[in-house]
Amino acid sequence: MGVWDLLLVGLVLLLGLCGVLVPGLPGSWLVWAGVLWWAVKDPQPVAWWVLVGATAVLFLSQVVRWALPPRRLRASGATPRMGVYAGTGALLGFFLLPVLGAIPGFMAGIYLGERRRLGRHEEAMAALRTAMRSGGSSVLAELFTCLLIMGAWLGAVIWG
Repeated sequence: MGVWDLLLVGLVLLLGLCGVLVPGLPGSWLVWAGVLWWAVKDPQPVAWWVLVGATAVLFLSQVVRWALPPRRLRASGATPRMGVYAGTGALLGFFLLPVLGAIPGFMAGIYLGERRRLGRHEEAMAALRTAMRSGGSSVLAELFTCLLIMGAWLGAVIWG
């Protein structure tokens, strides 16, 4: 598989990550489709193992998301800017504190965005709690799953 093909797959994966944060876009399915495309174009055993792992993790993520509260983020006052802060925090956390850092990074992103918008710690913490109760935990579960898949793909491309 050529460099341009890998860049296109990476772009599809990034688009999928953004799709998790934007309501109505099939983020996790785009991530899975990117891995499928890579596995079909580069039929190495590691590519197929990443695809099988991605499928299993996405299935498990869907089961977990059904158990979490439904997404009602718009009704809670969540803005697209909050999604950008949360996604950026999760991505930075994922790489700064490998894998598990996405969870505190996601919540720190929401907190920092709300702190900047509202100006007070107490109000930012209340907004964070509201966002997480209103479906932020569901978004976090899906985003974390997609970050895991993207990390596995990136590891397989670099070291596989």
